[in-house]
Order: sequence, then structure tokens, then C-alpha cells
Amino acid sequence: MLVQNVRFLLSISLVGIVLIGCAGTGEEVIVLRLAHVLGPTHPVHRGMERFAERLEELSGGTMRVEIYPNAQLGVERETIELLQLGVLDMAKVSSAVLENFVPEMSVFSLPYLFDDADHLWRVLEGPIGKRILLAGEKKRIRGLCYYDAGFRSFYVRNRLIQTPEDLKGLKIRVMRSYFSVRSINIMGGSAVPLAFSEVYTALQQGVIDGAENNPPNFYLTRHYEVAKYYTLDEHSAPPDVLLISTWRWEQLSAEQKRWVELAVAASVPYQRKLWEEATASALQALEEAGVTIYHPDKAPFRAAVAPLYRELQGTVLGELAAAIRSVARPTALTQE
Repeated sequence: MLVQNVRFLLSISLVGIVLIGCAGTGEEVIVLRLAHVLGPTHPVHRGMERFAERLEELSGGTMRVEIYPNAQLGVERETIELLQLGVLDMAKVSSAVLENFVPEMSVFSLPYLFDDADHLWRVLEGPIGKRILLAGEKKRIRGLCYYDAGFRSFYVRNRLIQTPEDLKGLKIRVMRSYFSVRSINIMGGSAVPLAFSEVYTALQQGVIDGAENNPPNFYLTRHYEVAKYYTLDEHSAPPDVLLISTWRWEQLSAEQKRWVELAVAASVPYQRKLWEEATASALQALEEAGVTIYHPDKAPFRAAVAPLYRELQGTVLGELAAAIRSVARPTALTQE
């Protein structure tokens, strides 16, 4: 698959060369090819469409983004490799996949690291998040921004998960992330790393008992047709990450880089708003479809994964997790 994608990208690169000087003003047109695995109605895809629109506006039409959704250019790991090879310009991937290339990203897969969404975004948009975002430059990939991918929760075919004990004996699909696997296993379940595209059939055939994901993905993939119990334990929140190949980034002028950064900055709040709306809509639709939605006491789940944090004490990742947990809440302004 990777070889086929390289050949395809090399062929469309020739098309991009033809576009140079065709902006109508004699200026060079730079086409950035962006790949991801989600569908075109997904709020993350729509956020990237806003990025593309804003970049074209800022550049006066001299920079364009061509988006390839639905894994047209490969699964997330393959698109990262294509960035490293310099034959793909941009990609959107989950931090849980990116951690296999950028170890610092693995901290986002730790269970119950964040108190809530406000805590998550204070970290992502603060010094720690920005440092992690750029940690991949040594691997020839540069992070541009985080997109909201919500909190992941359990959904199961024929059993309601109320406590960690209810996970015992259940095969739960997870992403190919060390801490995603470790978290499920330490809570008593049996983690099964599996491609996202295979989850529906695996649930239907009983190959797995359940999976974990955010409400929009659970709904949009129609996994609720075969998994009728959804426990909103919100155990992890690995964000999506928009990447650019350092090879392409270094080719851009200072002004072009500024346009990209401004366009990205405009897309993030837009995507977050779409995500909030999609989450509320998905939960309502799931309930109407007959899914049992349960809000558990999270304390027993947090206690179950405490040994994982003890194992990390004294490590670089443990120190990073502690720093994230200590990020202070904003001080409320007092009214006089």
C-alpha cells in the first residue's frame, strides 16, 4: 500500500508542477496535499476545509490545499511515513498513532490524565502542548495544531459497563498505542489492537466484545447498530494532530509560513465548535436509536489505573504527566 501511495503522489506532483504560474497573476501556485482517514462530513474534515479556505484567502490564491479523505492515501501510519519521505505535504492523524513516531505524544493516551475538556485545552494550547507539537521535527514532521477528538468511552455489544470489574473477560478494540492497550488490560479487560475500518465487522461477528471511542465516531460509523451499551467513562482524550512535512515547510517563505499558521489558527476554534455540536447531536441520536447511555462514577476507574502512574514515577513521561496534571485552572476574576 505504501509503495502504491508513493507512486500516486509522485504522479500528482507532476500535476502540481503544471499549476505553477497559473494563478492568473503569474505568481507561483503552491498546492499542499493533505491526507486523512475520516469522512468528508466529519467535524475534523470540515475544520481542515476551513483551514484550506482561509489559506487560499490569505495567500491571494497562490496557496491551495487538496484534501484526500477516507484513507485514500493510506492509513494514518502510512501517511506519516509519506510525510517523512517528503512525497506527501500534510496529514491529520491521531496522537495515539503519532506516538509511535514521536514518543512525547504517548502522554495523551494515558487514562484519566485530564480533569475535563477545559483542562485538556489549557494544556494543548499552553507551553507543554506547544512543545509536544513540535517534538516531531527531528523525525521530519512538524505539528501545526491540535484538533478536538473528544474523550473516549466504552461501548459494548451485550453488557453495560458500570465499574472496571465489568470489563473482565471482555475483548475491547483499541488503537495501536502502548498506553491504550495497557490501560484496558490494567482495568481487567483484554485489549485488541485493530484497524478502525474492521471494528464494525468484528463487533458483528463477536470477534471483539466492544471498543472505545468518542460519541461522534461511535455514531457516524454506525457501530451502535451492533453495540447497544455506551458507558461515558471518558478515560482518555488523545487529540488529532495536523502535520506538515518538514521538507515542505522548509520550502515555504517566511510569509507563506505565516499564512499557514494564521489559517490553521482560524480553523481550530471553528473545528472545536463543530465538535461540540456533533457530540451533543450524536448522543441524542444514539439515545433515539435505543442505545443505553450510562454515566458512571469515574472514581473506581481512576483507582484501577493508579498503578500505571506509579510505574511511570521517575521517568521522563511520568514527569511530563505530573506537569500536565498540575496545570492550574484559571483564576476567577473577583467583582468589586
